[in-house]
Amino acid sequence: MPADPYWNTNVARHRDILRAVPDGCGDALDVGCGDGLLARKLTARAKRVTGIDSSPEMIARAWQQGGGPEFVEGDFLTADLPAEGYDFVCSVTAIHHMDFAGALTRMRDLLRPGGTLVVVGFAREATVADWAMWAAATPVVRTVKVLRGASGPPGMPTADPVMSYRQVRDTAGRILPGVRYRRHVLRRYSLTWVNRHPSA
Repeated sequence: MPADPYWNTNVARHRDILRAVPDGCGDALDVGCGDGLLARKLTARAKRVTGIDSSPEMIARAWQQGGGPEFVEGDFLTADLPAEGYDFVCSVTAIHHMDFAGALTRMRDLLRPGGTLVVVGFAREATVADWAMWAAATPVVRTVKVLRGASGPPGMPTADPVMSYRQVRDTAGRILPGVRYRRHVLRRYSLTWVNRHPSA
């Protein structure tokens, strides 16, 4: 696989996301795909890949890059996507742009039985422990960004997170029973969940 055109704290999580793709994956969906970098990587692990993003600029850039995925411009919460249509659904630092519970519920409902969901996001610090972790991680994050020359595609939409890490963990636990929640050094969390329920 060719080298990434850029690196940042989102791209840093791509390797773990790709490892979570189930063997024999038929259909994969990248929610909030941006310029399509991760979606293009997913084509090596899935037969069909779709990326969706609400930004016209990002989707235009994704189509320009090509690489095999199908790209959809639209609101993930209302877009016409097939229920139980995907073996793998992922989202990287996009869910805080949406209603968290609504978006996570829709991602869950788009998974086929046995499918895997991976969400990477960031949240706001709200407790003493959160701020202590932030203080300890900040020098590491800054150093890594400088050493790696952190950058990204121009025009990428940004938003500040509203939910705290605890709210994310608790809400995800209600929507995705048995979800694996992890905090990461580069100010990210991840949710990993496998749909073990049979189709209705």
